[in-house]
Amino acid sequence: MSLFVFGHRNPDTDAICAALSYTDYLQRTTRPEAIACCCGAPNKRTEFALERAGLAAPRIVMDVRPEVGDVCRRHPIVARRGEVFFEVYQRMNEHGIGAVPVLDDEGKLAGVLTLLNLLQLVFEGDTDPIRFRQVTTSVDKICQVINGEYQHVLDSATPSQMMVMVGAMSAEGFTKRLHRFEASKLIVVSGDRPTIQLPALEHGVRVMVVTGGYKLSPGLLHLAKANNVTVINSPLDTATTTMRIKMARQIDDAIDADGLTLHNKDTVADVRRSVDRSRQKLFPVLDDSGQLFGVLSKTDLVNPPRPKLVLVDHNELSQAVIGADEADIVEVLDHHRLGGSLKSSEPIRFINEPVGSTCTLVARQFRAAGLTPSPGIALCMASGIISDTLYLRSPTSTQTDRDCLDWLRGFCKCDLDIYAREFFAIGSALRSCTSKDVIREDCKEFTEQDIRFSISQIEEIGFELFWQRKDELLAALAEMAQLRGLEFSSLLVTDIVSNGSLLLMSHEPDYWEEINYPRVERHLYQLDDVVSRKKQLLPLIARLIASARGKQNPA
Repeated sequence: MSLFVFGHRNPDTDAICAALSYTDYLQRTTRPEAIACCCGAPNKRTEFALERAGLAAPRIVMDVRPEVGDVCRRHPIVARRGEVFFEVYQRMNEHGIGAVPVLDDEGKLAGVLTLLNLLQLVFEGDTDPIRFRQVTTSVDKICQVINGEYQHVLDSATPSQMMVMVGAMSAEGFTKRLHRFEASKLIVVSGDRPTIQLPALEHGVRVMVVTGGYKLSPGLLHLAKANNVTVINSPLDTATTTMRIKMARQIDDAIDADGLTLHNKDTVADVRRSVDRSRQKLFPVLDDSGQLFGVLSKTDLVNPPRPKLVLVDHNELSQAVIGADEADIVEVLDHHRLGGSLKSSEPIRFINEPVGSTCTLVARQFRAAGLTPSPGIALCMASGIISDTLYLRSPTSTQTDRDCLDWLRGFCKCDLDIYAREFFAIGSALRSCTSKDVIREDCKEFTEQDIRFSISQIEEIGFELFWQRKDELLAALAEMAQLRGLEFSSLLVTDIVSNGSLLLMSHEPDYWEEINYPRVERHLYQLDDVVSRKKQLLPLIARLIASARGKQNPA
């Protein structure tokens, strides 16, 4: 099973570059099956970094919950419209299955057929002597099912409705009953009894089946040919032959065409309830084109496979890919606070250190293992460090970040000073994105003492564009808070040149007056020397919430 390496939702450059570079590390060391993934498309700066590094973006995966297509059985045994009971039953018995999907002539799903459906088909109308004798099939299928041979044959391939009569009575009684039915629809089954065969052939029945390995005499065969009667010689006794003929009935009338079908992209969680409630035994799984993808039974949902994940640049489930809570998280590589409800059933590797970038931790893994990164992977890691530390100017920067970036310089094929200027000059979110995309580009949700809120962050060169779009950004933040049920949503706009930020709030809680930073206007605060969401803004908000809760619940 693949191992998926994920950054957080709404990924920034550090999240995507860490996923790519750590995947490269894992593939070269212990996990060749590792695949880099992300929960959204890269932003403009990240696209620039990947293009300069010559790397493809990670696979975009928005949900890792197991899908029906992951647990269903591919290439199932199937039946086709027009097939008969005997051949389908033999196939089901051979493979030990109690139900099969049925396909039409174009390969589309026609329904589901169960063993019970087949038995009901054979014994259908057992209280109605006329209906009980009826079979819809072709003469060829009858001959095939009874292992017979033709003595004379006409129009054997066309299916039609026929009626079975067994010549096991007196000739007089048989002849009286024979004339009650239309000759062209009659199949007469008889052993070596010329007194039965003669009136049947004179009546011009559709098929004469001679059982017990016997054959018609030359005179009777001549009569059969004259009256256009097909003659089949069966090696079986009359009782077995008659039962086999009933088993030559087409399955079409027994197909359940109204059963529940599933889509291969449905999640297991979404279909579990409807599957559990259903009395159906087998569930066809279809793809986008309506073709049969596979089949699912209830037992397939008992213990579905769990995806295996490595989380980089985050450790909170609220920031992880959808479905992470149903996955096996085998490793975490991060530089943020511990939070959320991350749990594991077994010990995992958990690296969480106070450095400025997750890519710093990845670079250190390369150095410790004695691995030389390719120029592209080296620039990828350097880009993550440059982005998250504002090229080592952020207060989150550490000596470890500086050491790792210096080490990576030796493998990059460009001057990192020039590259950093180009990187920050590319892709202003305020210049190229809608207001909704701006606040979602690098957005993280947090929970402090049961209060849920979000902080988005963008880096710009100056605040000119922000002032032009402030009102629409405020409206987008308010809408996000309402849709996600958050106490508030906020946007930290950081000026790379001045190393200061503006904080725009969708809503200012009562305790916000204690923020101790200048309020520029309603919903907007000036945060000089604040550039880090992780190390500066988030701890500040946590203290404000803790202080407010302490006042509400004094000891």
